[in-house]
Formats: sequence, structure tokens, C-alpha cells
Amino acid sequence: MQVVIISGLSGSGKSVALNVLEDNGYYCVDNLPVKLLAETVQLLRAADQQLLAVSIDARGGQGVASLPAYLDGLKANGIDARLLFLDSKNDTLMRRYAESRRRHPLAAANLTLEECVTAERALMAPIAEVGHRIDTSDLHPNALRSWIKELLQAHGGKTSVLFESFGYKHGVPLDADYVFDVRCLPNPFYDPRLRPLTGRDANVVAFLEKEPSVARMLADIGNFVENWLPAFRNDNRAYLTVAVGCTGGQHRSVYLADQLAARFSAAAGHGPVLVRHRQLPAA
Repeated sequence: MQVVIISGLSGSGKSVALNVLEDNGYYCVDNLPVKLLAETVQLLRAADQQLLAVSIDARGGQGVASLPAYLDGLKANGIDARLLFLDSKNDTLMRRYAESRRRHPLAAANLTLEECVTAERALMAPIAEVGHRIDTSDLHPNALRSWIKELLQAHGGKTSVLFESFGYKHGVPLDADYVFDVRCLPNPFYDPRLRPLTGRDANVVAFLEKEPSVARMLADIGNFVENWLPAFRNDNRAYLTVAVGCTGGQHRSVYLADQLAARFSAAAGHGPVLVRHRQLPAA
């Protein structure tokens, strides 16, 4: 049986994620109290329901702090249990609430929206490091749907490695385990012919492949991840996210993320490899 727990901050896209899972055949339960998790799993397992997705978040109050222990209990009973934690920067969350005009779950007469978001982040902090964290800041819902599907398909017994490109002018992604700054590399942006292209276009690839510093940076990052990946496996980490950032997230970081993903995909013995480009349009 496979159980996917969707958690995270209010307004980060948990409903979108739960809908994706429902569309992929999961029995979905929203706002399930933590203390009912084990019982719900037992009932559905007895009914031969193999796919379950539940949303557990701040609406459950202080009880969410016990979620890691419940998750360990499921794994100890042979359940393939995973936690996806959706997060966003505070200004993004506040903008989404302003646009939707919905009431925050922690709203009280004496709390502003910003104070509600801050309080929820503190409440959910113990959960954030337990599972795979996804930063949905400025992320289109279609991109989030695509990423959730990739994670479901990529799951295996080994640590999945995600290479993620981003632009520093948009901020460092919250979900990164490692962040590599490649803004020191030659920038195709300053060539008018290359400016409208991306790091996936042949002309930009050719430009970057001619630069020795690019090859050296690529090798250094790849060797670093290669050397430390076994430590993450030994720590029973399901996912490792490696973020590569350039100024706009369009050329250099895209090229390096793709090249790193290709290197690790071709190497034997690694788990699933995924690549994300935060600043490129969703496919």
C-alpha cells in the first residue's frame, strides 16, 4: 500500500496537489486529523485500497507535531508512506490570500494576515524537514501538477536526485538542499542573438560548451554531488534537491541542470533523476 501525505503552508497549493493524486487513482482525504491517520490506513488497507492520499496541515492544530511519529509507524508496518511538504515565500502566500479573499485557518481577531502566516510557519516547522519539500512560490499550477506527477513516477527504493535551475532575481528556492551559484560564468544574455533563447537551445549550448570555466564548474558540482549522495542514502533520504542559480534562470543554470541530470541518469547505481526549471514555462 502507498500513502502520500500532503502537508505544508496554507495557500501553497495543497489542494492542487491533492487533486493531481485523485486524478491518478488515489483515494483522497482532506484535512484528516493526525490521530485518525493510522486507523484510516488500516480501514482502507483491509478494503484492498492500495493508493491513499491525505492532507494534514495547520487546520489540525498542535496535533500536527506528532505526524513524524505516525509516519514512522506506517513505515514500520510495511506501508510505503511519503510526505510532500508544500511551501511558499511569505509575500507569495499573502498575495494569494489577498487575491482569493479567503480566511486564513489561524485567523483571529487580533492577528494580521502576516502574523498568521508567520505563526503557521512556526507551527509547521517540525514537519517541513521530514519529507520532500516543494517551493511553489511564483509557480504556475500546471508546473506544480507536472512536478507532482514526476515525483510519483520516479519513486523507488533509492534516493531520487532533483536538479533545479532558478534565477537569483526571483529568490533562492526554499526546497533546495544544496545551492550552487553559477553567475560567475560567461552569460549568453549579453549576446542579442542568444538573449531570447534558453539553456536548452542549441546555440546557447554551443556558446557555453566553448567556455572552459563552464566545463570546470559542471565537473565540480557533479563530483560534489557524487561524493555526498551516499551519505544522503545512508540517512534514508527519499529526495535530494540540488539547485543551480544564475541571474535570470534562463541560460546558464538551465544548461547546467540539464547536463547534471544527464550525467546522473547515465550513471549506474543511482536512483531516479529529475530536472526542474523554475523560470521556464511549464511544458
